[in-house]
Amino acid sequence: MKADLIQSRIYEVRGEKIMLDFDLAQLYEVETRVLNQAIKRNTESFPSDFMFRLTAKEWKEVLSSQTLIIENFEKTISSQTVMSSIKFRGAKYLPYAFTEHGVTMLASILKSPKARKMNIAIVRAFIALKKFVNKNDAVLGLVKELKERIDEHDIQLSSIYDAIEGLLDEKEKNNAKKIGWEERERIGFKK
Repeated sequence: MKADLIQSRIYEVRGEKIMLDFDLAQLYEVETRVLNQAIKRNTESFPSDFMFRLTAKEWKEVLSSQTLIIENFEKTISSQTVMSSIKFRGAKYLPYAFTEHGVTMLASILKSPKARKMNIAIVRAFIALKKFVNKNDAVLGLVKELKERIDEHDIQLSSIYDAIEGLLDEKEKNNAKKIGWEERERIGFKK
C-alpha cells in the first residue's frame, strides 16, 4: 500500500496526528467491529494518549476537512459493516482515534501477518509526515526571519521617507514665503 494513501488517512485532532478506527480496520483488512472488540478486550494497552473517542464536534470537523478523501473512501468500504461506514457514524458510534503510539500498540493485539506489515507501513507514513512537517517548520522559521527583516527595513525606510517629506515641507514653506535675494540670510563670514 502506498504511503500517500496512508498519509491521506492521517488527520489532525486535538493537536495530534491520528488515524481513525475504520481506516485502520480497512488497512488491516478486518471489520471495524472486530478491531474495536480486540481493543475493548485490551483496554489497558490503550491509555488516553494512545487512543481516544472523537467528540461529535471533532467528528464533524474531520468530515468537513476531508470530504474528498471520504467520498473516495466510501466507494472502497462496501465490504465493511454498516457500523463502520462513514455515513452511519453518529453520536452512538463515534470513531476511535489512534495516535502514532496507539497504532503501534495495535500490532501487539492484531497478530496477523497482514496487520504487522500494515503497521510497519503506517509507522513509516507517520515518520515521513514528521519529516515533512520538520522541513516545513525550518522553512517557516526562515520566512518569519525574512518577515522580521523586512519589517525592520520598512521601519528604516519609513523614517527616511518621513525625513524627506520634512525637507520637502520646509522647502514648500520657504517657497511660499518667496524670500527675495536681498532678504535671504547671508552665508559665510559676517562683519
